[in-house]
Amino acid sequence: MTDPSAFALFLDFDGTLVEIAPRPDQVVVAPGLVPTLELLRARLGGALAIVTGRPIGVIDEFLAPARFDTAGLHGVERRLDGAVSGGGAEDHPELRARIARLHEMVGGLDAVLVEDKGASVAVHWRLATPADAERAQGAVEAVAAELAGAYRLQLGKAVGEIVPASATKGHAIRAFLREAPYAGRRPVFLGDDRTDEWAFETVNADGGVSIRVGSGETVAARRLADPAAVRALLERWAEGSPIDPDVLQPA
Repeated sequence: MTDPSAFALFLDFDGTLVEIAPRPDQVVVAPGLVPTLELLRARLGGALAIVTGRPIGVIDEFLAPARFDTAGLHGVERRLDGAVSGGGAEDHPELRARIARLHEMVGGLDAVLVEDKGASVAVHWRLATPADAERAQGAVEAVAAELAGAYRLQLGKAVGEIVPASATKGHAIRAFLREAPYAGRRPVFLGDDRTDEWAFETVNADGGVSIRVGSGETVAARRLADPAAVRALLERWAEGSPIDPDVLQPA
């Protein structure tokens, strides 16, 4: 199946479109990425969306001046055709009440960062010592346990994030697939992290193509080596090569 109109493309950001950086604000967007995404979106008739743990506004800053359909904060907020829904910090008073304490719990740890996203909060320990990383993970796990039921903990690559329990990238993808121009198309999702495995499961269940970026065990059907390989593939598709994700290397 190579007809572009048959596919809806969903792309994670960190570790998929861009290489992971020591700090979230230090990622580098390759010069040709935004033009490639714009060309590919046009070829797909608009059915291209970013599905990420980042807030939509942060994605817009990295991919400026383009504006793409985006599911941010693992689907807590979603923008389709310019209209944004969900994601307000004011809707999460229980979480907000614990942000200051989370800062206190990790404040004495070197190279540990608390990223307040409004409707979710993440603790990063990529540059921390093993001992401080363990303490940082313990802190976010403790706060998440206090919020169990309404919120859940997502562990990724040197990060733990507390998100609303109903928010997953899989739910976000399905929400897009209920609306034009995504409806009736076969979903293709590219992601790299443990948090993307639920979305892979969703896409697999819906007859789509799940693509893991990088090494590691996965439920994804296909694999690409790294973000550079992702960008190269997207560039080929944008320039007119057949869109056939089923021929990629099995995972």
